[in-house]
Amino acid sequence: MTPTRHFLGGLFVGSHAVAAGALTRRQLESGWYRRVLRNVYADPGLRHDHQLRARAAALLMPAAGAIGGRSAAAWFGAPFSSSADPVLVVVPRACRWQGPSGVQVHRTDVRPAEVWTDGDGVRVTTAVRTAWDVATLESTATAVALVDGMLRDGRDRPDGLTVPELAADVLRRGGRWGSRRAAALLPLLDDRAMSPPESRVRVACHLAGLPHPVPQFAVWERGVFLGQVDLAWPEARLVVEYEGAHHFDDAQIVKDDGRYERLAAAGWRVIRLLAADLRDLDAVVARIEAALREAGVIG
Repeated sequence: MTPTRHFLGGLFVGSHAVAAGALTRRQLESGWYRRVLRNVYADPGLRHDHQLRARAAALLMPAAGAIGGRSAAAWFGAPFSSSADPVLVVVPRACRWQGPSGVQVHRTDVRPAEVWTDGDGVRVTTAVRTAWDVATLESTATAVALVDGMLRDGRDRPDGLTVPELAADVLRRGGRWGSRRAAALLPLLDDRAMSPPESRVRVACHLAGLPHPVPQFAVWERGVFLGQVDLAWPEARLVVEYEGAHHFDDAQIVKDDGRYERLAAAGWRVIRLLAADLRDLDAVVARIEAALREAGVIG
């Protein structure tokens, strides 16, 4: 099986561009074009993210292949994979295509109804099939973060992913490899989550046996809106906030500080997390557990 396309929206297969006379080998190697995957190059103005790498893989994958799993999730509102992560391509079990460095090949059975073609002609697994592969191939925390994003995006799309739809698919696949893992993931999903760090902290708390927090909780005190917070345990008056890069903008710092002061004045405790904190989720869970214990929510 051979790839059927050589050019795609600013991406091109280098050897084919040279053979077609569009470029010379010297021009190709001049450094002007970004090398995305082996023999696939991009115009320098294109944003170098995971979806670009996935589209590059689409130029090389066999005609029966499709972008799948964590890579396909980018088409459904969950672009959380980084440009350094391998692109996942699903192919029929009998296909011997290995893929270049930077591409992970997953040999599996995929029904024609589980693949669609986007406006650029890229074959991508459907939202439901994508969620299944994410649930069965990724770690629990990563899978929840990705599917949460897909569910959130699905709220605004008539054809978007929903929990009932996903649950029905898991039930239909009962008894297959990965079905128990996928079924265990369902209770952890929440379309209110706004970021992967929120999902990861929520999963870590669940695995530690702590009460489930409420994502994106709106805090009101005597009819006054104090703010919307990432995670909350209302019964403990406890808030966990993840502060990403945008929180370090001067205007955002002032806004955040004012919100935290209002929450503290109303008797809410705020645990603020940075990216470095997520490298030790056990320590994060310990802080949350201590706060819940102090509030008398857990014994």
